[in-house]
Amino acid sequence: MKKCFFVFLFSVVAMVASFAQAQQITRFGVVDTAKVYQAYFKNSSPMRNYEAKKAEFQGEINKRADEIRTLRTQKNEALSLGNDYEASNLDAEIAKKTESLTEYTKSKNLELENLKANMQNSNEFYTKLYKVIERVAENEGFTMILSLQQNNGILWYSTSVDVTEKVISELGLK
Repeated sequence: MKKCFFVFLFSVVAMVASFAQAQQITRFGVVDTAKVYQAYFKNSSPMRNYEAKKAEFQGEINKRADEIRTLRTQKNEALSLGNDYEASNLDAEIAKKTESLTEYTKSKNLELENLKANMQNSNEFYTKLYKVIERVAENEGFTMILSLQQNNGILWYSTSVDVTEKVISELGLK
């Protein structure tokens, strides 16, 4: 009876071991898509265009802000000389230029946001990104790759599963 029990126990252990061996171990990887995006567009034509427009807009903002500062200085001088009429005229001009600067800044920031959104939604980029992620995942033996930007379900991850640098490298960005 004892011998029969050991044979049965050995058979069960052997079946469990073979079943466990047949099961594929699930490996997860993560990609910081924001970092990949930044590396991809860092030296691209759309990013250079974005940065040029940003610098152009900032130059115009600085110019207009300097004009307002000059008008404020003139207003203070007029007030110190007792010229209330001139100070009042300058005050009206300051208010008008300040409002114009505010509107200019809002419209140009919106324009820059739209340019950036167009870059981020580039189908060409995402098509290439997903193909590279698939290749890296298959080469590294991952069964699933998660994005760190949609991390609502990720409470912790080991850096050993982060394939971001491999994706950047495969995209030829390093």
